[in-house]
Amino acid sequence: MRHLLLILILCVYQLGIAQTDSLVTGQKMDQSFDHAYQFKYKKLIVPSVFIGYGILSLTSDDLKQLNRSTQYEIGEHQPDKIKLDNYTQYVPAILVYGLNAIGLKGKHNLKDRSIILGTSLLISSAVVLPTKHLVREERPDGSNNLSFPSGHTTTAFTTAHFMFREYQDENIWLSLSGYPIAVFTGVYRILNDKHWVGDVVAGAGIGILSTEVAYWLFPKVSKLFSKDHSKNSALVYPFYQNKTMGLGLSLNF
Repeated sequence: MRHLLLILILCVYQLGIAQTDSLVTGQKMDQSFDHAYQFKYKKLIVPSVFIGYGILSLTSDDLKQLNRSTQYEIGEHQPDKIKLDNYTQYVPAILVYGLNAIGLKGKHNLKDRSIILGTSLLISSAVVLPTKHLVREERPDGSNNLSFPSGHTTTAFTTAHFMFREYQDENIWLSLSGYPIAVFTGVYRILNDKHWVGDVVAGAGIGILSTEVAYWLFPKVSKLFSKDHSKNSALVYPFYQNKTMGLGLSLNF
């Protein structure tokens, strides 16, 4: 389980990269908004490391042994299985909307941040769902062959990185607060015997990368909704149906 702490360490590194970029452009505040959407190779480092680790865990004997030893340790301690991870994956995104509602404004208004969040969730789903069916890795509990990568962890880090990007210039510590929630989600996917360590680490990488891509694409995607600002609106909302909780995206033209 100690290996999962690397997620927080590398997320802090990601924070340092972003803050350095902000300082470099701090003297040109009129250009800082556009700067947020520029492609940066160094922002690929953290998600690439995570995804690379996850892929290696599918073939490396040493990492497979780590998966098995982690499962064995969990089985020995028999921790209580809770289902909070079904809900905590959405908490960072909900916090962003809640904080904006009480006056702690992020980088974007309601419409724009909804477009970004919706784009990031679509990208992550487009990666995770086909990959699960292509890889067909058996879950630790043997329930099915859709273990790699962890969809819950992907969503958790998608929303946590969304929170980071929205508040990184306004409040550094607030922007970072979504990551522990995402790590909690990933840890409990392992404790609940639903995923291997590699599944969770790969999911974290996919989530972070999906949000980064959504921000890079935002200037182009936003043009699809900018023809008539008076009639366009966007809203992301949580939903619960048939014992499944998720986020919905509503766009009005």
